[in-house]
Amino acid sequence: MLEVVLSFVVILAVFLVLPLIVGQTEHKVMAHMQSRLGPMYAGGFHGWAQLIADGVKFAQKEDVVPAAADRRIFMIAPGVALIPYLVVLIAIPIDRDRVAVNLDLGLFFVLAVMGIGVLGSIMAGWASANKYSVLGGMRSAAQLMSYELPLVLSASSVAMAAGTLSLPGIVEAWQWWWLPWQAIGAIVFFLAGLAELRRPPFDMPIAESEIIMGPMTEYTGMRFALFMLSEYAGIVVLSFLTTVLFLGGWQGPFLPGWLWTLLKVFFLAFIVIWLRVTYPRLREDQLQKLAWAVLVPLALAQLALTGIVRVLT
Repeated sequence: MLEVVLSFVVILAVFLVLPLIVGQTEHKVMAHMQSRLGPMYAGGFHGWAQLIADGVKFAQKEDVVPAAADRRIFMIAPGVALIPYLVVLIAIPIDRDRVAVNLDLGLFFVLAVMGIGVLGSIMAGWASANKYSVLGGMRSAAQLMSYELPLVLSASSVAMAAGTLSLPGIVEAWQWWWLPWQAIGAIVFFLAGLAELRRPPFDMPIAESEIIMGPMTEYTGMRFALFMLSEYAGIVVLSFLTTVLFLGGWQGPFLPGWLWTLLKVFFLAFIVIWLRVTYPRLREDQLQKLAWAVLVPLALAQLALTGIVRVLT
């Protein structure tokens, strides 16, 4: 019982700390890439406490619920968007002996629970009684349906290669030559995951220049902050899953396994930030075309290649 409690405390700490680190890193990396300072004052040294200050600011703001909104759905939507990412972390191994729950169907579990998290923005859009929010919710639904398929197909290729759905089992079976073998699947999985998180350049459901903040238009205070936290938590979870499935997880020379995992996670988080700064937002037709005309065929090709290699070996 004590071991379970300690595991939960560690996972909760990781869940609360890593998204803040990724958020602060995003502020500073974007600032350097765009030749500006970024946060410099909150907390003193290079504005390290900027996200904490933002959280205090959100906590002080009034919590407003629109008169015409579906109050129950409106109020629980931020939790639906955030909590699944916390649940997913219990099945992701950080090291060979560091996983809270080793599930035989771990890959199936994490993909299913991540899909629930995306529903939070759809619920928020529908419940807000705002035409801009409804439009953002509809775009979120279309994006979810489009990118869930390549995400699952690319993850299936790794499970087929490893011969197991257990996440620690996949890492144990991983070999260095999987990097070129599963490279197409890794790219498809990572891009589809970014699209499900609605991160730039896949942020059409939010599109501040068109529909204000999409499904989150009517949210204020801590509920809005929970949506922001869910975005950064989603980046952490996506980076962990990509690391475990395609980059060998804790495997690596010289350094401890957990450190290798974290280094790979932060490298992928940097790529997420880099993509945000580099590419403009895709139009809705471009977003759908990328999913159905590019990522789905690539994921099927990766699945077929994996099946051929498995048969030959």
